[in-house]
Amino acid sequence: MEEDEVKKNSNNKTKIMEAVSLKGKLLEFASSNLKDDEDVVKKAIENDGEAIEFASDRLKNNKEIMMIAIKNAPWTACYASEKLKSDKEIILKSVEKYGQTLYYASEELRDDKEVVKAAISNKGLILKYASLRLRDDEELAQIAVEQDPRAVHFLSERLKKNEKFKK
Repeated sequence: MEEDEVKKNSNNKTKIMEAVSLKGKLLEFASSNLKDDEDVVKKAIENDGEAIEFASDRLKNNKEIMMIAIKNAPWTACYASEKLKSDKEIILKSVEKYGQTLYYASEELRDDKEVVKAAISNKGLILKYASLRLRDDEELAQIAVEQDPRAVHFLSERLKKNEKFKK
């Protein structure tokens, strides 16, 4: 189904379901009502997790919906509601594959060792978004610097002076 046809049928659930099952991002051209329809949005994000961008704010606050989107496109946690950006399960699921999501995480989760460890394990430089407390954690510093030596720039002043990390 082409964009123009989707736009013409933007309020026809059957046509939109058909369209998003073939190309999830066609959700962009659905009516507001259908962007807020769980069946339509699930079908779209099962096809392409990035389609979550076009879902209603209400559904971006739906944990089940966001987990499907993140499974298919880990970076899409950036579209989650503020509430879900504070949800450890959501953020952890995302940072395990896409460390950069730590940038969008709540301050509380940026100070959660498990979350930060998962994030820096695949993107050492993301240490710069961890809490100051965790940037002073030797275990995390070691992981981050091994993953990307440039992460040394984001260590605490104390650890920057540590011979182990100066090399």
